[in-house]
Amino acid sequence: MQFTSTPRGARLARRLASHRLDDWGHPYTSTTNETLTLITAELAANAVRHGHVPGRDFRLRLLRTSTALRVEVTDTRTERRPTTAPTHTPPSPGDESGRGLFLVSQLADRFGCEPRTGGAPGKTVWAELDVPSSPRRPTSPTTHPDPISRISKMI
Repeated sequence: MQFTSTPRGARLARRLASHRLDDWGHPYTSTTNETLTLITAELAANAVRHGHVPGRDFRLRLLRTSTALRVEVTDTRTERRPTTAPTHTPPSPGDESGRGLFLVSQLADRFGCEPRTGGAPGKTVWAELDVPSSPRRPTSPTTHPDPISRISKMI
């Protein structure tokens, strides 16, 4: 789905991801839903802040397989590619930005960046989260700790 490259668009993308995960059997309060929703929020916010081209939208794509959930955020800015090295280091306490991809690197099982498909300008930043093969309702324990407690340990 396409969203306007605005804070409102990023917020709507985050909400869509949470709703879709709930539809797929990962309830709103599950760790899987909370973690992937936070990852989506960070990637969408980066698309708005760093990938914005006036008059161009960003695109959110959610995919699921039997073993993983994947979120992809595509924007039209080619020259601003994020660093996705596995050794992504935390920002210094005085830094005003740079925490978003660090959080994604800590919460996702895998993430990366690739050129936009079809020859169009831009890039796709993606993240994957491994999940149990069959989610259950109303809650489903996962191997991922609570994202809020993971973040608080990083700070």
